[in-house]
Amino acid sequence: MPVIECDVDAARQKLADAGADVSAGNSDHERWRAEHGDANAVAYDEKVVIQGSNPHDIESLLREEGGHAYVYFDGASRGNPGPASVGWVVVTSDGIAAEGSETIGRATNNQAEYEALVHALRAARDYGFDSVEVKGDSELIVKQVTGAWNTNDPDLREYRVTVRELLADFDDWELSHVPREINERADKLANEALDDA
Repeated sequence: MPVIECDVDAARQKLADAGADVSAGNSDHERWRAEHGDANAVAYDEKVVIQGSNPHDIESLLREEGGHAYVYFDGASRGNPGPASVGWVVVTSDGIAAEGSETIGRATNNQAEYEALVHALRAARDYGFDSVEVKGDSELIVKQVTGAWNTNDPDLREYRVTVRELLADFDDWELSHVPREINERADKLANEALDDA
């Protein structure tokens, strides 16, 4: 449950401008309540508490722009191709800023890895980060995106173009291959999504 310390009157205005449904608080302590997408928020003095199935829908609107993030991604496929899922985590010096996972239908492992990278980069972009260090345990994806390896598969080529376009949204970026142990949280999220499907 994210908690954002901020000017709650300015936060209310930002949410209203974004089309959120903002209403009065339900108690003497609540300044206001808001609903937007799959998230809801309650404002108290100098802080907003966000809940819901996708807190990112509100948090991305209220978070201060800029900054640096570490982005982890992982895709999973059972059958290759088979049922597939993605997991991703956006981390700052304050801890986990956002994370997510979902099933993506039938895909190969490489397609799932690319899809996870796309989800992760979109989240980091939506949160307004200026620069990202992206880490994944798929050497193939990292080498293809950075241009060290060719991409012969048409589907993967299309993914590579999408990823490069997303990376261009950042002032600075770095993409590197890491061992699976370093990518443990994203891996766990991707596998949990498949387990729960």
